[in-house]
Amino acid sequence: MDGGVIMTTESRVPSRSTPPSGPTASGRRPSQERAQATRAAVLLAAASVFAERGYARTTLDVVALEAGVTKGALYFHFASKHDLANAVIAEQTRVMREGADEILAGDASAIETLILLVAAYTERMVREVVVAAGVKLITEEIVAALDIVEPYEEWDSIYTGLLERAIVEGDLRPDIDCAALSHYIIGAYTGVQQVSNSLTQRADLPQRVAEMWRFLLPGVVPTERLEAVLALPALAR
Repeated sequence: MDGGVIMTTESRVPSRSTPPSGPTASGRRPSQERAQATRAAVLLAAASVFAERGYARTTLDVVALEAGVTKGALYFHFASKHDLANAVIAEQTRVMREGADEILAGDASAIETLILLVAAYTERMVREVVVAAGVKLITEEIVAALDIVEPYEEWDSIYTGLLERAIVEGDLRPDIDCAALSHYIIGAYTGVQQVSNSLTQRADLPQRVAEMWRFLLPGVVPTERLEAVLALPALAR
């Protein structure tokens, strides 16, 4: 995926001016770097296959072929398809957490920050295979008993906090149950992206997300603030 899944060996090889010592002198560090590169290649290949086929129709044979590694090399890092799928979900969660931290560190209002977070998720889902695969696994493959709780709980906590701040800032009606609204936004977005994926492979997802906000916001934003909120630059992205 575009968000930092593959780690090149170049970034970890010591400068030629640095005399070898310890693990480098013994040859263990290059071996460790190769193992890390293999794991990253398998993870990226698995994301590509999961995103296309889903959990049930993915096999480790296909993943190994896609990654260009042997089954033995794959099993060295991942004991089963279940473990591999959970690793993809964990990587997707890590990547999205880093992106969210950048947005949360900005100076936008709470309501615009929420819209920006959803927009960033949408953009990365469309262009980054690990994010697309992670979303597919946590929304479509729950029968596999994967580790899907943490991603939902993390976003729920972030959204609830932003909605509570939006009330203080005057951009959300004070009678709104922020936890319930967070649940609704996550559920609505999940449905929107699934329909978009089924019909257009997410080509129209940004448009569908814009429609979601256009119908949702008038019901929760105070009348006197609605025009300003609907004019936020984040909604024009």
